[in-house]
Amino acid sequence: MKELIEQKRNVHVLYSYNGMKEYTEKIVKFIQEGTSLGEYVVVIENERIYRMLKQELAIRLKPDQLELVHHVNNFDFYYSSGSYHPPAIVDYFFKTVKPYVDNNKSFRSWAHVEWGTMEDPLHLIEDLERIVDGAVNEFAFPLICAYEGDRMPEHLQTSLLKTHPYILMDEEFVVSDQYTLKRNNK
Repeated sequence: MKELIEQKRNVHVLYSYNGMKEYTEKIVKFIQEGTSLGEYVVVIENERIYRMLKQELAIRLKPDQLELVHHVNNFDFYYSSGSYHPPAIVDYFFKTVKPYVDNNKSFRSWAHVEWGTMEDPLHLIEDLERIVDGAVNEFAFPLICAYEGDRMPEHLQTSLLKTHPYILMDEEFVVSDQYTLKRNNK
């Protein structure tokens, strides 16, 4: 994945994780790689996990690298309008990255997508992911969208494979055939 990001900035990756240890290792590595290049890293994560990450990052990063890490509470991010509403989420996202885009600063982002119950509107996630995929291509930045694999219903997995050109599962990194087919049919 590191090589791909170095070759091509507009990288939108679905990361299906199972287990907090592997998840933490992946996000810390992603942040380390970005900050070592002088990139800003926007981390959209819940408070509990981010507190653990901060402790690990304080050990692994230099103070100037830590300043490049920008945390956004994922609950505030996804539910800024009071519900999971893609236009509000997109607006929040663009406001978050605007300073980097306006000042021509290199950045990358990690978004931990969570929901409280299965009653939440999972079908809206595909709409949001399509919009975000367009933003990744427009602003040329890497974005990892992390979803807990055990909590993803099959229909959500299917829609996520259509909206992410790359897939990371544990140690396997592949190109999504469903995304490629979808793009070729347009």
